[in-house]
Amino acid sequence: MTYLTPSQSNQFSVLGLPVHLLNDYPSWLADRIEQGLGCHVVTLNAEMTMQAEHSPALAHIIQNAELVIPDGAGIVLYLKLHGRHVNRCPGIELSATLLARSPQFNPPWSIFFFGGAPGVAAKAAEVWQQNAPGIAIVGTQNGYLTPDEEPAFLHRLKTLQPQIIYVGLGVPRQELWIAQHRHYCPNSIWIGVGGSFDIWAGTKTRAPKWFCDNHLEWVYRLYQEPWRWKRMSALPKFAWRSLIYRLTKRNPVIVSKF
Repeated sequence: MTYLTPSQSNQFSVLGLPVHLLNDYPSWLADRIEQGLGCHVVTLNAEMTMQAEHSPALAHIIQNAELVIPDGAGIVLYLKLHGRHVNRCPGIELSATLLARSPQFNPPWSIFFFGGAPGVAAKAAEVWQQNAPGIAIVGTQNGYLTPDEEPAFLHRLKTLQPQIIYVGLGVPRQELWIAQHRHYCPNSIWIGVGGSFDIWAGTKTRAPKWFCDNHLEWVYRLYQEPWRWKRMSALPKFAWRSLIYRLTKRNPVIVSKF
């Protein structure tokens, strides 16, 4: 296993929530996968941070996740304000990196896609299988399960024991669902991937590179989905709370458990 020094692996507080600062998230996760060590990966952004302020259950899940990455531009800017110059690590890119790497291992990592509208996860899996020969996507399931269907699905997951499980149910539902059900596959890497299946399946498009590089991906998402404006109101709230937090509290760097 790659043992990271404290200088390479720190836990930093963002409005009371942890963010783990690693030089190489995919390699750290690859070590976990190869050793059969389970992990919940949370892709933290400003919207989720604001939701956690009003949801003790979500805050508890984030605080106890084995890996919390700086997904959103707001998180990266917050860290920079406090002297931590880090690159944004979008969850969709981290997930894609693991998918692309999986055929390099013998045997390839087994992967499951759960979430999205009917047919979307299956289409996303088909695209990946075409583009990455040897990839082992062992199953898919849309996110529109009825209460009567869920037990059979959970039994299927328990039987398959995939090494990586991507859950695309949206925030915070996917984080709550993972925390409630990860004991079915305790040695798996669980990642909430939001709308990644739609991007991979081609039913939606991701923001052009210029928007991503300039921390404006949220603008493009709002253009695509105007109904998001209420959710986007979390961004100015996050900025205001960040300012207040900085003035009233210290932000210690805590050596993490890695």
